[in-house]
Amino acid sequence: MRSRRSPSDRRPHASVALYTDAERRRRDASPWTMVQGVLAPLQFAAFLVSLCLVLRYLATGEGLPSATASIVIKTLLLYAIMITGSLWERDVFGRYLFARAFFWEDVVSMLVLGLHTAYLLVLATGALSSRGQMYLALAAYASYVLNAGQFLMKLRAARREREAPAAGAASFAGAAK
Repeated sequence: MRSRRSPSDRRPHASVALYTDAERRRRDASPWTMVQGVLAPLQFAAFLVSLCLVLRYLATGEGLPSATASIVIKTLLLYAIMITGSLWERDVFGRYLFARAFFWEDVVSMLVLGLHTAYLLVLATGALSSRGQMYLALAAYASYVLNAGQFLMKLRAARREREAPAAGAASFAGAAK
């Protein structure tokens, strides 16, 4: 059966801009943009240290207190970045979570937050063995890596958007010569 689409419907869709001009101005003016810029690499560094400590414990059985403390610190940094990220999203998009541009990142963030919170709950209640807690932390970390990848892709897209008008203007200026 043939498609009933018009020829204009068959054209590839232009990519939707990540930010409108007004959102970009609000993003650049928000104090939470800088906070996110500081917290994100700090959380990533805590993740790397913690991952090493968790893997060391699982491989050798040594260093449980250090691994546990590192997971708690990483989780507290996650809470800080989630709260300030929600405030940033409110400043830029007018809603605390699930704005159009970051909907799927926020969905995965809820999984990340849930797994990290589950870790704190099993730590507090002893519901899992120490090894079980470490495996739960690794599951939380795997979801964090996925989520961090999503945000890095958005950051890259935002940079391309910012550079595209300048590149277009430069090529136009070159053509005008």
